[in-house]
Amino acid sequence: MKKISPKIVRADFNDLTAVVHYTRAAHTLGLWASERILLDRYFPDKNAQLLEAGCGAGRVAVALWEMGYRHLHAFDFAEELLAQAQSLCIERKVRITLFHVDAIHLAACSILSDIRFDGVLFMFNGLMQIPLRRNRRRALRQLAAVCRPGATFLFTTHDRDSSPTEQALWRLEARRWARGRQDPVLREFGDRYYEEAGIGRTFMHLPDRAEILADLVATGWQHEHDVMRRAVAAESRSVRDFSDDCRFWVAKKFAPSPSHG
Repeated sequence: MKKISPKIVRADFNDLTAVVHYTRAAHTLGLWASERILLDRYFPDKNAQLLEAGCGAGRVAVALWEMGYRHLHAFDFAEELLAQAQSLCIERKVRITLFHVDAIHLAACSILSDIRFDGVLFMFNGLMQIPLRRNRRRALRQLAAVCRPGATFLFTTHDRDSSPTEQALWRLEARRWARGRQDPVLREFGDRYYEEAGIGRTFMHLPDRAEILADLVATGWQHEHDVMRRAVAAESRSVRDFSDDCRFWVAKKFAPSPSHG
């Protein structure tokens, strides 16, 4: 049985079931109430240069344009989803620079060679759908490299410690890993790989808070704030049906210390 890999995750997102699911959300769901609140709070400058990683079918990127942001770049590693984002931009008469690249190979992307972004977004747990912690850290470093010092980073994760139920479930999972009885396709504790009707197969890594804090420090980001979605806004039924609760994270790219002499 093959272990989870970026190739498998990309194939899952290019699968017709997943493409239809995320395209429907891009056309009908738009931004969550919590996303809109945090965008207004942390990205007040509509002239900022913004980059969206893992844009999928364009749900967030197109909504950003419709909110008045005019300097937008967005990318995804799933070709079929990116094609849907391009179609949505044409339909809505939206001008966003869309391009195909994997976040862990961002450094090789010539499109970004002359741009330093004021902010970057990695929404709907996209960062956590990168298998292996070393790869997630690589993506974080490469996102930092295309941002100016002080740039804002907004992203989401699920959270192993978000409720007593989750904590109990992960205690049981820890015992399985200790006995070597975990799902053999998984790579690291915190991984999940599951199939859901109407969505398809999904890989997701669920971190605890300490893991994300350590990853930010190690990759050039300074933690600013984190909060569960339920504490930001009461979401509509359609949003709650689309996505479970998650944790929002806000970080800043480390600015160099002022020199003294």
